[in-house]
Amino acid sequence: MTELLQLMLEASLLVQMVMVLLLFISLYSWNLILRKSRYLKKAHRAANHFENRFWKGKDLNSLYDRITGAEDEPTGMASIFIAGYMKFVRLRKQPNITSDALLEGSQRAMRVILHREIDQLDTDLATLATVGSVSPYIGLFGTVWGIMNSFHALSGIDQVTLAMVAPGISEALIATAMGLFAAIPAVMAYNHYVDDVDRLTTRYDTFLDEFMGILQHQTHQTRVTIY
Repeated sequence: MTELLQLMLEASLLVQMVMVLLLFISLYSWNLILRKSRYLKKAHRAANHFENRFWKGKDLNSLYDRITGAEDEPTGMASIFIAGYMKFVRLRKQPNITSDALLEGSQRAMRVILHREIDQLDTDLATLATVGSVSPYIGLFGTVWGIMNSFHALSGIDQVTLAMVAPGISEALIATAMGLFAAIPAVMAYNHYVDDVDRLTTRYDTFLDEFMGILQHQTHQTRVTIY
């Protein structure tokens, strides 16, 4: 570890700047990775909790009241349910509204919230992808520059030995290693989180379709009762 630190301190100014940049990128990336992990775990728990409450309960009004009366703002499936059911209740109070208009209005309201939730799930994924793709090239730039400096410093020497070249090359290669150190966790986290987001998006979309079926059934019952 001491030797590694010594090599970093002996590197050229530009290579040191590249190393510092990669260090900050790595720290920032890990911050995003940990924050996204907590957010997605919370989203999965919230989805499981809401599905249990939704399918066990029969009264949509009481479920709506419990969710809107809670201190925490609804997210995920709960926010989709709130938007759709609120619109459904409001439109149903309008005289002479058709069944198609009632259902289309409810679905449109839920679609808006669905897209908003998906945008929230996608937050920071593009940044992780950028870190994973750019960091190795930043490290490679530092390496190439360091090697160029090493050979340029030896240009006036008649007999060059490996012992004279090795330290400069070692210093330069640290930049590549740091680039990979920043990139690999970001790429792995990105792939894992994309899969997580896809699964949550599918669950949200499936719930929306199932809830639309319930609203359609209620609309049909209401029309039958009226007529």
